[in-house]
Amino acid sequence: MSKESAGRKGGARRAEILPPSRRSEIARGAAMKRWADEGKPPVLLFAKYGAQDRPLRIGEIEIPCYVLADGTRVLALRGLYAGIGLSLGGGRSGERKIVDLMSSLAGKGIDIRGLIARVNSPIRFIPPHGGNPADGYEATILPDICAVLIDAHQQGKLGKYREHLATRAAILQHGFATVGIIALVDEATGYQDFRQRDALARILEKFVAKELRPWVKTFPSDFYKQIYRLNNWPYTENAGRPGVIGHWTNNIVYKRLAPGVWEELKRLTPRYPGGDYKNKLFQRLTEDIGHPKLREHLAAVLMLMKYSPNWKVFMDRLDREFPQWGSNLMLPFPDDYDPPKESPT
Repeated sequence: MSKESAGRKGGARRAEILPPSRRSEIARGAAMKRWADEGKPPVLLFAKYGAQDRPLRIGEIEIPCYVLADGTRVLALRGLYAGIGLSLGGGRSGERKIVDLMSSLAGKGIDIRGLIARVNSPIRFIPPHGGNPADGYEATILPDICAVLIDAHQQGKLGKYREHLATRAAILQHGFATVGIIALVDEATGYQDFRQRDALARILEKFVAKELRPWVKTFPSDFYKQIYRLNNWPYTENAGRPGVIGHWTNNIVYKRLAPGVWEELKRLTPRYPGGDYKNKLFQRLTEDIGHPKLREHLAAVLMLMKYSPNWKVFMDRLDREFPQWGSNLMLPFPDDYDPPKESPT
């Protein structure tokens, strides 16, 4: 065996025992040197997580995704426009096709959410395995593109030959409606296992106020009216409510706002000797994020309530659309489900 062959084999064996992060670092360094030797401009953004064989999967749609060193989640350009249903041919680049589409819809009066400027500013990054630079977009662009396509279709302005784009957008939107595009990218790339340990603390800082806020009527009467209707209970304004409604409110609302929020609100809110809270849990929500998020969630819950014929159907829909953070979906109700018989008086 020649020295050259032996050297290559030895190098391969050494590479095999290196951790993946170190191999990725070496690959990126080699790519940077190669581009420098070829006179190409340097690429300063590096992807630390993600791979071609670990794409974001929603149904049969696959979009390569990565997490950059600074925590930015990106979707690969070619995968993005293929994912929303734009053809790969035609001689135009991916960003150009999306820009042309958005320009066309804007001309028909559709709110395109500033997407032209965003599409015209792709992120160039080096994949974890090195290789050629790739172009992509921050992952949050995908929900906005889907919303624009669905809105245009509902207004009859998408056009017949583009109807398939609305169908793809609906599939994608359904896929990340409950969990969120960021969480899906983190799961696909494996980044969820490496997120900073203080991520939960930052969420709680945004949602939970350090000081108690004044009481302001927050839960609309319709919220309780719908609970009574769904359980076939007679409703009387300003009458006392059964204790189970408090447990249901925690389940329906606080446990679904954001990770750890319900536990933190419960920890910070003092109780009377009998166990009741001395203050309303929503008085601990921050004014700029927590309280608006609560109102937004209540509005969505009320819509589900109004279009549900009974409590069983409502809870099934709620668990599918807004699952509790950190828990599995509830098992289906048995066919002989019957709501609690506790008196609502």
